[in-house]
Amino acid sequence: MTDAAKLKQLGELADLIFEMRLSRLETAARAKSESEALLRGLDQPAASEEGLIATAAAVAGLAYQRWAERRRSEINLQLARQTAEWHEAREGAREAFGRTEALRRLLVPKR
Repeated sequence: MTDAAKLKQLGELADLIFEMRLSRLETAARAKSESEALLRGLDQPAASEEGLIATAAAVAGLAYQRWAERRRSEINLQLARQTAEWHEAREGAREAFGRTEALRRLLVPKR
């Protein structure tokens, strides 16, 4: 196998790795965005029921706030993990892109 053929094969492998890492980055970004949207949704005030008396509505509002705080805590932990995965995926994609570009430059015929 000639050096050019080896470089071409290496370039194809680098492209595959880059595609895989880019896919992982997109998946991580999507999961992170979904968690952020869940957090934003918890900031919405609880809907008040028109048929409830004021005391019952206040109790329902407090129960919602307690639930929302627990849920916010769970989502924040999940978001922290997803953010770390996203950072790792982004770095992996950058590295794979750099390798792919370096190999592509080696494959371009010199003038």
